Amino acid sequence: MSTRVLLVEDQMLVRQGIKSLLALDDSVNVVGECEDGSQLIDTLNRIDCDVILMDIRMPKMSGIEALNALSANAITIPVLMLTTFDDHTLVSGAISAGAKGYLLKDVSLETLVDGIKAVERGETLIQPAVTEKVLKGLQGLDVTFESFETPETLTTKELEILRLVAAGYSNKEIADTIFKSTGTVKNQVSAIMAKLGVRDRTRAVLKALELGWI
Repeated sequence: MSTRVLLVEDQMLVRQGIKSLLALDDSVNVVGECEDGSQLIDTLNRIDCDVILMDIRMPKMSGIEALNALSANAITIPVLMLTTFDDHTLVSGAISAGAKGYLLKDVSLETLVDGIKAVERGETLIQPAVTEKVLKGLQGLDVTFESFETPETLTTKELEILRLVAAGYSNKEIADTIFKSTGTVKNQVSAIMAKLGVRDRTRAVLKALELGWI
């Protein structure tokens, strides 16, 4: 079954371009479109989707405001944000609002589809080109989500894995890099999150930044 995608983008040409691009892959299906974040909740009351693909910068209701609206309405559909190189401060804010992934708007079809599939599986995805900007923007910021104040120290191997997570690597890519199985890496990432008292990979990276570990 194909992944049902709701596309939220204010620029008509960009929206049509993304829709046309995704139409080339049978594993995804754009089932709805919104011109602005303000239309998101009403649209979700009319259609079912598996992933929301949303721009961060929109005039009436931004992507971050739309994420907060989803949270206020107890809607847990994973959101993959689309950004540009100069949006790193907005991406930083969207992390705390619950976005599950971030990609640049000029990505290839393969990367976009892989990102959609990743967040549908419950993974957190930050494209490496975005990560560098995001991490620079996050340094020195307060971490406001729930975590352990003084977590257990991570091992050298766990810190290596967390740095790869921060670089946007998937579990499979990490496994290939450190010559371990994907299952082993998944368990180690879960152990890292448990030690830090956080609920996902992105918050693990943020907590490690706050602590000065990476």
